[in-house]
Amino acid sequence: TYNTMAMHCGVDTYMLRKAVWNYIHCVFGIRFDDYDYGDVNQLLEISLKVYIKTVVCYPEKTTRRMYNSFWRHFKHSEKVHVNLLLLESRMHAALLYALRAITRYMT
Repeated sequence: TYNTMAMHCGVDTYMLRKAVWNYIHCVFGIRFDDYDYGDVNQLLEISLKVYIKTVVCYPEKTTRRMYNSFWRHFKHSEKVHVNLLLLESRMHAALLYALRAITRYMT
């Protein structure tokens, strides 16, 4: 990240990125014992959660209006960064399930 959020500079976005990552894993049934999921509700507003779930579960239903409705004051590059994070986390969840299936098959 560029350590910016909307009009604020010098911001550490680690907690926000971690909340997004863990929320996506939670959507797919993957939960981590060492993460406080209360952070997800504090850091992610409802419109962002709806957008995240739509992008990772039903990408064909994602609309430009949905994209424009979350984080209205943020730069386009910040929204693109979040979208890349969504796709990476989705891929990670799929790989975890694939590896689990392979492990079960091999044992």
